[in-house]
Amino acid sequence: MPTLASYLTDPRPAVRLRAVMAAGTTPSVDELDLLVAQCAVEPDLQVREMLTWALVRLPADLVVPRLLDELDRPEAQARSQALHTLSKIRDGSVYPQVARLLGDVDPGVTRTAWRAAVLLAPEDAKPALARTLAVQLGHGDEETRLALSRALAGLGADVVSPVLDAAAEHRSAAVREHAAETARLLEDPDAGSALALARARREVALGRTRSAKG
Repeated sequence: MPTLASYLTDPRPAVRLRAVMAAGTTPSVDELDLLVAQCAVEPDLQVREMLTWALVRLPADLVVPRLLDELDRPEAQARSQALHTLSKIRDGSVYPQVARLLGDVDPGVTRTAWRAAVLLAPEDAKPALARTLAVQLGHGDEETRLALSRALAGLGADVVSPVLDAAAEHRSAAVREHAAETARLLEDPDAGSALALARARREVALGRTRSAKG
């Protein structure tokens, strides 16, 4: 009889998705290690989201320690997926461990750590978190800049406004511009979607240009 382990080795994402969905529908702590291990290697985004859902349905006191172990794994996807799942469990006690990855060597892990830290930070830690994140203003590609703006905006105006006001006076034009983008997102959350849409349109236009050039 096929097992969860055998299904997870199937090359078809739909098969793996159904297997993880079944595991989450009837949660079993016996499958915890298998689900966590799959997070590090699963290539399909939808299956990874289902893995997070299945893990959240297991007892948090068992899942959280396993996920914290994953934060020290060398594989970037293992760290990123663990951060994402921890953000869904919302156990604020893990914030110090999450904060260690705010400057991870992998940009994708860093962006995930920003989002997780904003969700998990206790109120008294949020001003320091805002200052830490604000150091990154003006750096990175457009995706990274938007992710940072969203993270800062998620901390709320009362927390973020002081660091944005300071950044608005920075000697670097890139920092001032990024601070202004973040302030706009803070006032209008839909602006983030508009910025993402504008980026997508530019990428499509560039793709068409490259195709036209052969």
